[in-house]
Amino acid sequence: MKNLKLIAIIVFCLISSAAIAHTIDYGNVVLRKWQFQNGEKQLDGSFYSMKGGVVYIEDEKGSLHNYKLNLLSLDDQKFALSKERKVEELNQIIPIVNDGSENIAEMYLIKFLLSLLMFAFFTLLVYKKAKKEIVKYFIPAFMIGCLLFLYGFTVKVLPVISSITDPLSIDSAFMPFKPKVNTFWDANYFYVESKGIPDHQMMTGITNWQQQVPIPQCYIGSNAWSIPLNPVIATTPVPVSPQHFLRGAIAIATNGVPIFNPYTNTGVDAYLDGQLDNFGGHCGRGDDYHYHTAPLFLYGQIAPTLPIAFALDGFAVYGSVEPDGSPMIPLDANHGHYGSNGVYHYHGTSSAPYMIGNMVGRVTEDSTLQIVPQAHANPIRPGQNPLQGAVITNCQSNGNNNGYVLSYSLNSQTYSIDYNWTTNGVYSFNFISPSGSTFQSYNGFAQCMVPTAINEIKEENILFSTYPNPVQNILSISYFSINYFDGHSEISIYDIQGKLKYQNTVLVKQIDMSEFSKGIYLIKVQRYGNVQVKKIVVQ
Repeated sequence: MKNLKLIAIIVFCLISSAAIAHTIDYGNVVLRKWQFQNGEKQLDGSFYSMKGGVVYIEDEKGSLHNYKLNLLSLDDQKFALSKERKVEELNQIIPIVNDGSENIAEMYLIKFLLSLLMFAFFTLLVYKKAKKEIVKYFIPAFMIGCLLFLYGFTVKVLPVISSITDPLSIDSAFMPFKPKVNTFWDANYFYVESKGIPDHQMMTGITNWQQQVPIPQCYIGSNAWSIPLNPVIATTPVPVSPQHFLRGAIAIATNGVPIFNPYTNTGVDAYLDGQLDNFGGHCGRGDDYHYHTAPLFLYGQIAPTLPIAFALDGFAVYGSVEPDGSPMIPLDANHGHYGSNGVYHYHGTSSAPYMIGNMVGRVTEDSTLQIVPQAHANPIRPGQNPLQGAVITNCQSNGNNNGYVLSYSLNSQTYSIDYNWTTNGVYSFNFISPSGSTFQSYNGFAQCMVPTAINEIKEENILFSTYPNPVQNILSISYFSINYFDGHSEISIYDIQGKLKYQNTVLVKQIDMSEFSKGIYLIKVQRYGNVQVKKIVVQ
């Protein structure tokens, strides 16, 4: 009986100290069993996020799975929508940037004092009631309880430091590159749509070539680049290194071109290895053009106080000056620092790590070593192999805006690749060498169109205007100085993938949009050689 009392005292001390110090159990997470409409598939996981009508589910191993909302069962659709509404409500009630350190310190001081009083009271009570022969056992138990009690308050409690970014401020950095880049946002993300092709010449200067060529991609709609609007400082910044983020982008440049880790998937510095062109870019195995270094040359097109890129953790990348125009101050180990506004930002430099040393913001890295969610390229041919000794000397548009001619030298001889694509997604390659030519063709994705800004663009020769925009049922159209029925005019409507949805050689004044699916469309009016395109939104 005496032994039982002793055990009870020890257990009480241990449990009381541990229970008081730790109020959250991270180990008992109940995963939801997600059902699908066809009833054939189930997935155990927790809700991660939802954007663009796509639900992201995290399984017990930490991997993310994404499914369109309408593929889930009705109950799971309601659950996902309710979760998203809660996220939006939380975002709306955060009024200022606040790391919460003052409130957290005050809360833990109160908690510590109350817990200390409770612990002392119960210890004294047990000590007085215990028999003398038990007291000698009580002292070691008391010391163990004190140590565990203090340990519970020495466990590092890091505040979640977050920033709320003004989407209009982000949009100002992309403005110089519109309409080749389109932007929009919701409560959680700032989205960037582009084809991933810059205005400058690509590929020239590469001395270690992987035989990939630039093909415009469709970073459009649900495949747009996502920049968090409420970035959160990570407890431990993850290094941008040969061990992390080796697949996919780590940032998006303001001209719509993705930026990858300076290290390739083989673990080498792409710049030092001769794989990059004169602008720090090259093409991946999906024939997708991207940078591996900071695009500092963009400051030839934008103000020096604007960001040149945004990391996928939500923080901006600047050049050699601070956002207020002052000279760049010393950088920390992450290759950035906090600005005068209290918000973190990175800086691009011409030497390693070039842009981001460690990912300061909280991100999710999947099993393939890429940040998720993010946009993806669409390969149309198998990945190629390195061509030793080849030096790319030129890469020019073919003049029809549907292909390029890439030239390179090898063993003092000149070679070229003349390639193009059709509107329905047939890609043709003509490989020209001193000994002759060979042809290859592939079936791939149809090229898409980047939506223009919703606001009307001021032009010298305005052909038409539309209203209302957004539209639900009837779209009304007003024309200017046009003979509606002279046979030289045409009106067409395309979806954002470039598919024709409506066409008429008569310039009608009203179009019934009620049968169109919700989304973004481009309406084009052509009058002889004059063409004008506007974006309309169907709700």
